[in-house]
Amino acid sequence: MDITQELRDTENALRDFIASVLASILGDQWIEQLGVSEDRLSRWRERKAVEEKRQQTGVVEERLLYYADFYDLKTILKKHWPHFSAALGDWKTMEVYLATLETLRDPDAHRRELLPHQKHLILGIGGEIRTCIVRYRSKQETAEDYFPRFESIRDSLGSIWVPGGSNYLKYVVTGHVLRPGDSVDFVCTATDPLGELVEYAIAVEQDLRTVWQREGSLRIQIEARHIMKTFVVHLLVRSLRNYHAHGASDDHVQFAYTVLPARSG
Repeated sequence: MDITQELRDTENALRDFIASVLASILGDQWIEQLGVSEDRLSRWRERKAVEEKRQQTGVVEERLLYYADFYDLKTILKKHWPHFSAALGDWKTMEVYLATLETLRDPDAHRRELLPHQKHLILGIGGEIRTCIVRYRSKQETAEDYFPRFESIRDSLGSIWVPGGSNYLKYVVTGHVLRPGDSVDFVCTATDPLGELVEYAIAVEQDLRTVWQREGSLRIQIEARHIMKTFVVHLLVRSLRNYHAHGASDDHVQFAYTVLPARSG
């Protein structure tokens, strides 16, 4: 059991969901209307600034909410609960869930071994929260409640896809230029509304053969045959059931890059 990853996926699913819901209701300035103190906002900005200095040659998460503490998310959800109750249900139940994860999160963060029943508790609560979010989005988008959905996809160059807003078309124009020999890593998270296992795959238009795997970490190696103005990478997810929303897969997102010839010399 990768408990650290489960906690991270659940926390990030809540961040993405909060951002998507409140942006659609409160507008572009939603971050200023979260209901947290200015001191907390300043603390998030400080953390972001520190990360930018530390990762001068790497990828930095631009969304400010990703620098909030777990208890900040609990504060935001409680403040705006009427906007989230349709997806997450009763606040008292969710408050217990969040308090339990917060309590168990600290031992994990300090590498202290959790007991087996605590690990299963994290898996159960995390799975319930993420499934509620995916089920709600599934009903909002298609009125179907049977197919897995992507929660988020990030590439190693800093491009991010999450549901909602302009990302509805599931097509990300990254603006990045690649060359043969480069590689791009993707980290995908998805949840099945029925709570079953899912598989991930990556494909390109020049070779739509897919190799499915249980892990959400995928890589594409750029080759000479990929040279073109618009090179599209397809990220796919499916359940293990014998039916799928789109033939061979249940959900997909595309990332577009430009691939140029290798530099001479």
